[in-house]
Amino acid sequence: MKIVHGFASTPEDARGSVIALGNFDGVHLGHRHVIELARDLAETCGGELGVALFDPHPRRFFAPDAPAFRLMSANRRNRTLEALGVKRLHILPFDGEMAGKTPRQFVDEVLVEGMGVKGVVTGADFRFGSGRAGSTGDLERLCAEHGVRTAFAELHGNGADKVSSTRIRKAILDGDMTAAETLLGTPWAIEGTVKQGDQRGRTIGFPTANLTLGDYARPAYGVYAVRVGIDGETPARPGVANFGKRPTVDGETELLEIHLFDFSGDLYGKTLEVEFHDFLRPERRFDGIDALKAQIAKDAETARAVLTDPSGPA
Repeated sequence: MKIVHGFASTPEDARGSVIALGNFDGVHLGHRHVIELARDLAETCGGELGVALFDPHPRRFFAPDAPAFRLMSANRRNRTLEALGVKRLHILPFDGEMAGKTPRQFVDEVLVEGMGVKGVVTGADFRFGSGRAGSTGDLERLCAEHGVRTAFAELHGNGADKVSSTRIRKAILDGDMTAAETLLGTPWAIEGTVKQGDQRGRTIGFPTANLTLGDYARPAYGVYAVRVGIDGETPARPGVANFGKRPTVDGETELLEIHLFDFSGDLYGKTLEVEFHDFLRPERRFDGIDALKAQIAKDAETARAVLTDPSGPA
């Protein structure tokens, strides 16, 4: 997959895409529905299948102090898009200039003059341009002036309600990793660099790799069965993790602590990709380190059983 940054000087060999246009945080089933429609249009138009997204996410641009909401790392997103057959990924800068463009300016300057697209596909609820003034009807009309084809995907449902990033964040916050995986089409995962902690886990026989979640959506505080990849590996190493404020030993610092089964080695400075599979129990305070140690042993046993069950995580 070719990655193209910006739109002002798109190389000739990256022009002529039929793009799925949106934010694509999580590349969830709704996003995949838009990409499938773009694939169909690309076959009709004879263009390469592309995706165009904004960076930073417009939500972060307009509300820099908003709570963390990110669903997927750029690395995992790009791998997922490539696996879906996307040939070109156009990353469009979202800044004051982009935010101020009228719907016509966005189509004329970004999509047509800048990227040279052959077609554009979005969700039926897509809005664009300054003040979100542009509708899908405006996009269709403005693109038609340049001979650019358009198509619009109806909201994609999962049998109960529409698949959306908001719905997925709610499932994650509730600790419902089964629902999150169903909506995403893949386990929810975060990526981070291991920081040096207080090394307390070593003293009780359960060394942990410690990550902060940064701008990722926050899961329910508690214990999870996880799979982990180290420095670009596919997340396959089984483990158990606690996310929360560690009320027994700290009570203030929010941290993800991961214990990998049957692993020895130094993880400091390594990049871990952590997939959340099952929520095992809520975080709680224990009466001392011995009680905490006994519970971690039980959690590890439960996580092993969950991750080795032939039917997969519940």
